[in-house]
Amino acid sequence: MRDGEIQASRVWKRFRADRQRQLLRDQLDRARRRLSGSSGTHGWRWALRDVDMAVAPGESIGLIGPNGSGKTTMLRMLAKVMYPYAGRVAVGGRVGALIDVRAGIHPDLTGAENVYLYGSLLGVSRREVARRFDEIVAFGELETAIDRQVKFYSSGMHVRLGFAIAAFTEPDVLLVDEVLAVGDAAFQQKCLDRMRAVLAQGTTVVFVSHDLQAVESICERAIWLRDGVVSSDGPVREVLGDYRRTVEQAAELLVPALGVVRVVKSEIRGPGGDTPVSQQPLEIELLLESPEPLWASMSIGISEGPATPIFLLGHDAMLPAGQTGLRCSIPFLPLPRGRFYLWFGIIESTRDLVPWHPVGQFEVLGPELTPTPRGILRMAPVQVTPTWEVEQQ
Repeated sequence: MRDGEIQASRVWKRFRADRQRQLLRDQLDRARRRLSGSSGTHGWRWALRDVDMAVAPGESIGLIGPNGSGKTTMLRMLAKVMYPYAGRVAVGGRVGALIDVRAGIHPDLTGAENVYLYGSLLGVSRREVARRFDEIVAFGELETAIDRQVKFYSSGMHVRLGFAIAAFTEPDVLLVDEVLAVGDAAFQQKCLDRMRAVLAQGTTVVFVSHDLQAVESICERAIWLRDGVVSSDGPVREVLGDYRRTVEQAAELLVPALGVVRVVKSEIRGPGGDTPVSQQPLEIELLLESPEPLWASMSIGISEGPATPIFLLGHDAMLPAGQTGLRCSIPFLPLPRGRFYLWFGIIESTRDLVPWHPVGQFEVLGPELTPTPRGILRMAPVQVTPTWEVEQQ
């Protein structure tokens, strides 16, 4: 197996449920199940079911999915912190893992001592760690705390120390879990930049995060896990699109049935009432029904699925009692080809007249999103058609 290569074949992993209470009725219930012969697999839960994953050296892959879908379990098996119930997991070369804030870091040792300890656990020589020591400390911004016991570190300092060691000891495979969310915004950006740097050096990166924009900016490919099963595996933008659609559908189901103002219907039209087209006019029409006159602050957002919009439009107006038509016209639609969702909400002072929720979906015709070189963060899928001129001065 080549350094940096990952092979996972037909992986199954299960966990026993938490121990039950030691009450008489619970013990009687367990005894009844044993006598009836129904306790064979009781209490076990499958975290991963028949999962396959093949990653080539130097590839960047994102693991996405809701909480409890098996992402961290898969990462821990790649790091050999745990092993599969069935199947095979193989990782070539040295592995640097940041799966838990305190993983691999001893609280009674100083930051400096932990740098050397963690490095030795990764199989890095003491001389090599010493060569990178100043870079590790500077990246983690721990100059004033490196000789202090780690048990006195904050959670953010733990993350900075762990990530700096894992990323600067030049592993063949770098595994990063959602722990980056503990750090502040500036450090998160430093981590993303460092991950791009190690990718440029040929390191394989497996990145678990709920921040889909960060996943898209780092990874070329994504695997969507749902209930321990691979739901989608392919180019990152396609997989994220599939995942975002399920988020939007779930949001529709969670919308409260009751509201002061009701959205009766919504329509989204392009030029001449046809399908919306990139860089062409877009018209949005909503029919609202209010039981009484209300002064409302209305918001319309366009999203790829989740509640965070690509762009947001707001308008304040008086809604009379009864039905009211609301029309919003956009002269140039700055979206590439794909499926998008219309979100809508109304607030009055401190109460929600209409909860923020999806009210429609639409397809956009036009060019694909302009390809972005790896290493440049794609903050939002906005399509702009510019005019370029290159002149020798």
